[in-house]
Amino acid sequence: MSHSDVFAAVDLGASSGRVVVGRVGPDELALTEVHRFPNRPLRLPSGLHWDIGGLYNGVLDGLRAAAGHAPRSVGIDSWAVDYGLLDDSGALLGLPHHYRDTRTDGAAPAFVERFGAAELYARNGLQYLPFNTVFQLAAARGTAQLRSAHALLLIPDLLGYWLTGERGAEVTNASTTGLLDVATRRWSAPLAEAAGIDVALLGELRAPGERIGTLLPGPAEHTGLAAGTEVAAVASHDTASAVAAVPARTERFGYVSCGTWSLAGLELGAPVTTEAARAANFTNELGVEGTTRFLRNIMGLWLVQECLRDWGLDDSALPGLMEEAGSAPAFAALIDAGDPRYLVPGGMPARIAEHLRATGQPVPEDRGGLLRCVLESLALAHRDTLRRACALAGRDIEVVHLVGGGARNELLCQWTADALGLPVEAGPVEATAIGNLVVQARAALPGASHGDLRRLVHAAERPRRYEPAGTAGWDAAAARLDLE
Repeated sequence: MSHSDVFAAVDLGASSGRVVVGRVGPDELALTEVHRFPNRPLRLPSGLHWDIGGLYNGVLDGLRAAAGHAPRSVGIDSWAVDYGLLDDSGALLGLPHHYRDTRTDGAAPAFVERFGAAELYARNGLQYLPFNTVFQLAAARGTAQLRSAHALLLIPDLLGYWLTGERGAEVTNASTTGLLDVATRRWSAPLAEAAGIDVALLGELRAPGERIGTLLPGPAEHTGLAAGTEVAAVASHDTASAVAAVPARTERFGYVSCGTWSLAGLELGAPVTTEAARAANFTNELGVEGTTRFLRNIMGLWLVQECLRDWGLDDSALPGLMEEAGSAPAFAALIDAGDPRYLVPGGMPARIAEHLRATGQPVPEDRGGLLRCVLESLALAHRDTLRRACALAGRDIEVVHLVGGGARNELLCQWTADALGLPVEAGPVEATAIGNLVVQARAALPGASHGDLRRLVHAAERPRRYEPAGTAGWDAAAARLDLE
């Protein structure tokens, strides 16, 4: 990399979106958030949906705020699995469903039973999650929208289509759908047929760093961006972008991308599709440079977010609550942080209490005690997932990188280090946006390897290191949850 340049990252999360401008160069990585906007799902008679029009307006407003920085290109990342359908004219057929909508509750297990769990895993290598795209399509079989569809675009690809007029499917996000063949890394016609669609609906695959197109006149005029501004494919699944920004200095690392979800796992050169991996519910998703993200989903800080919402509090209450959690009795109560009962929103403290009573454990008397239960349980889930990943992949690790919003949570970082008996390097907090930017930078600037960019992230962000303080209490706690 011989010089610096400016890029714009559109980073969409489950509760908000933002546009970040970044200057990336040989010795420079500087981020500026220029716009943030809410992402409020819509609960309609037809189910839980994304307000995709509101999101698109937020993206345009953010790019207008970015225009003064003259970005060389724009990249878009978001959550996985959800999609929009287009008719033969390119018009959107209804609002995309939200992955927390319950319409797949019956369709997902029925699909697995019909296709065969082992055969499904051998083909797509994905952990069982009831909201995977393949199950959403199975639930939509026979609907008027699906019968009328001529194209299916995942959320970042849909927004990219509206900006450029170009259709396609970025491969890291495509790998979360359950419709990509894990061996060939191409769309699977048998899986598409089983889901009730023609594989041609899915579009051409793109790799991170490929050019999508340039802004159409309408978006260019609305945003004030220069004519000819490129929109680039990044690692458009937000976890893939976050892992791309892990500031690793060794290949022997594990990661936890910690936000609403905790995604814990390893970066591998090839998928692991053994029966043991399937039974342990590990997924094989694609990363940058042909890597495999071998990981498992854990509920993550969603548990904390939902408790705060139920208590009528916001993030400003967290410092005081974390102090209370740190002072609460250790290991008084524990839950399985991967339990699907915690997937849907609403009544989280009551559901945790019900779980504890059902397992013969005391219910914490105050909010700090409940949050300690959640955070210790998350740390145990990180431990269990990473240890299982190492055993299944035949790999040892010497450090864990915890990136994303969870890197701010000192208790969670320290307890993850203690539970694993390994150092945890926390940060960057803005891993997803940074990953989006560095993928654009590598494509646009000559001579930059991904290793160079990871070293740049480490130098610019300086992760905070947490050394383990002993695993004895954590070993006993893991045994209580039957995690040994």
